[in-house]
Amino acid sequence: MTDMTAVQKDKLMSNLREVIADAEALLRMTADQAGEGTADIRSRVQARMNQAKADLVRLQESAVAKAKAAGHATDEFVHDNPWQSIGIAAGVGLVLGLLVGRR
Repeated sequence: MTDMTAVQKDKLMSNLREVIADAEALLRMTADQAGEGTADIRSRVQARMNQAKADLVRLQESAVAKAKAAGHATDEFVHDNPWQSIGIAAGVGLVLGLLVGRR
């Protein structure tokens, strides 16, 4: 799971938000239904949803912190090694240009 791309993580977070929203809607729709089993299930689902929300917030905070750290590291590298940065950027531009030119 450590190899997930940013797009995959964003999609996962979006899907989790949708599932939580759907589960909350389901709980609201079944709020008037009485019964011993129903109340127990509703409380378990509510507890799990609260846990999922907390996990989602932690995941999002972790992703933001990692992105900021990567940005700071990149910024420091560019300031410490400006000519290497220019060479790397030129090399990446050349490779991308060759790839786009093939199409």
